[in-house]
Amino acid sequence: MKLHELSPAIGSTKEVKRIGRGHGSGNGKTAGKGHKGQWARSGGGVRPGFEGGQTALARRMPKRGFNNIFATEYAIVNVSDLEARFENGAVIDEAALVESGLVKKVLDGIKVLGNGEITKSFTVKAAKFTAAAAEKIEKAGGKAEVI
Repeated sequence: MKLHELSPAIGSTKEVKRIGRGHGSGNGKTAGKGHKGQWARSGGGVRPGFEGGQTALARRMPKRGFNNIFATEYAIVNVSDLEARFENGAVIDEAALVESGLVKKVLDGIKVLGNGEITKSFTVKAAKFTAAAAEKIEKAGGKAEVI
C-alpha cells in the first residue's frame, strides 16, 4: 500500500453541499432558504429559547430551590476503593489519593464513606468520615484522623 492509495472508509465522508451556485445545482437562487423572511436574512433567526414573543418556557416555570454558595463540597472516596488501591500500613492523605487517581480534584477536602469491606490497616487523614467508614477502618486495625 502506498500513500496515494489511501482513502477514507466508504460512508465516512460526505460531499459538501455547495449552495447558491446557480439553478443547475438544484440549490441556486434562494440557496435552500425559501423566499424572504427572518430565516432567509443574513444573520437571521432567533436566539435559543425564543418563542416569537410568547413568554418563554423557562420564564413560565416556577423557580425551585437554591444553590448555597457557601456549602462545603467534599471529594468522596469509599473504603472499598482504599482497599483496592493501597498497600497494608499505608498513610493515606489528600496527596496520596490524587496521586493514585481516586480523587481528580480536592474540593473542600476529602470525605470517606463506608461502602464496601476493608481488611488492610491504613492511617487515613481526611476532612470527614462517616460513622461506618471510621468504624470499619478502626476495626481493621487502622486509624481515621480528621484534619
